[in-house]
Amino acid sequence: MVLTALVLALLAATVAGLIVLWPGASTPAAESEFLAPGVEIVPVTVTEVPEVGDTEESVLVEAVGRADPLDGQGVLVEVPPQIAADGIRAGDRLRVLDLGDQGAGGVEETSAPVLFYFDHERALPLGLLLLAYLLLVALVARGSGLRAMAGLAAGVAIVLWFMLPAIFAGQDPVLVALVAASAMIFPCVYFAHGISVRTTTAVLGTFGGIAVTVLIALLAGRATGMTGADGDAAQILFSSYPQLSLSAVFLAGVIISGLGALNDVTITQASSAWELRAAMPTTSRFTVFAATMRIGRDHIASTVYTLAYAYIGSALPLLMYASTINRSLLGTLTSGEIAAEIFRTLVASIGLVLAIPLTTAIAAALAAPSAGGAGRSRRRQLEERPARS
Repeated sequence: MVLTALVLALLAATVAGLIVLWPGASTPAAESEFLAPGVEIVPVTVTEVPEVGDTEESVLVEAVGRADPLDGQGVLVEVPPQIAADGIRAGDRLRVLDLGDQGAGGVEETSAPVLFYFDHERALPLGLLLLAYLLLVALVARGSGLRAMAGLAAGVAIVLWFMLPAIFAGQDPVLVALVAASAMIFPCVYFAHGISVRTTTAVLGTFGGIAVTVLIALLAGRATGMTGADGDAAQILFSSYPQLSLSAVFLAGVIISGLGALNDVTITQASSAWELRAAMPTTSRFTVFAATMRIGRDHIASTVYTLAYAYIGSALPLLMYASTINRSLLGTLTSGEIAAEIFRTLVASIGLVLAIPLTTAIAAALAAPSAGGAGRSRRRQLEERPARS
């Protein structure tokens, strides 16, 4: 009853937060223009790429348009040197900019239109990759995997339809992130793992980890002077929406970034405690706690370096550039985007580490041996008693 009351109270608080912070239809975010007037994005297919050596100048590649007004027409595409050096081949499908009259200067009327590289078309290959992933999840994890994907979809919907609009509407980003994270926990856990005392234990542990993460983020964010203004995306966001607090937006991102790993460890700890209790139905709760914590320590070690390596991989170009600057290692690690990612990793890891003993303690207290497990243990004792006499 106490467990049910706690979860219902958390659910009620989450729903109340969604209602209070829900962005009204009358306060949508002001949209900024994606393209200048008269500029269009045109799909083309590359037909010929010239030999490109070591050059710092743009390269013209030949292509053919695939949509009006250039459908079937030969065009030239100006490609930046960093893209042309290793990213363009015949047959590639590109999205290019047609500047219209703005790009006509200096080009003869009889020549092929000159367009400008914008991006590669990725919808089809990414769609196939997503389909392969879903098929593998269905084959390996079966129903649990598909339910987890449904929970993930629900979480993404919460971010897109609640979290982002609420922040743009002027709500406190940290409070919005806290409510969004709480709302994401329920579908992510219960869709994938079902409703039970075991999964509810993981939910409580995850809420505890989120509370710690929010507290540490607020305290450490002020102490370390995290402005959230590092990086091009933050600068562009502030130039378009100067009313936003970039430091609060950054802390909101910290809260959300650790949610997946946090859910991972709490589910694992709860399941481990239940399985150990089933295998040792007559042992004490403290023994179950201690055994489950041994599993948790291994999980802490693996998860911490997983978070760190994920950042190193995603920020490799930035790290390579930073390594070439004549600056001390400490100065490099404590400045700009690198310091922000280190902060994010440390705060998320602290919440994760503290959630493990909390979840383990709750699970050890609530895990009850199954009737089958207790019966098997009793029969084993009766069978072994003559052998010991």
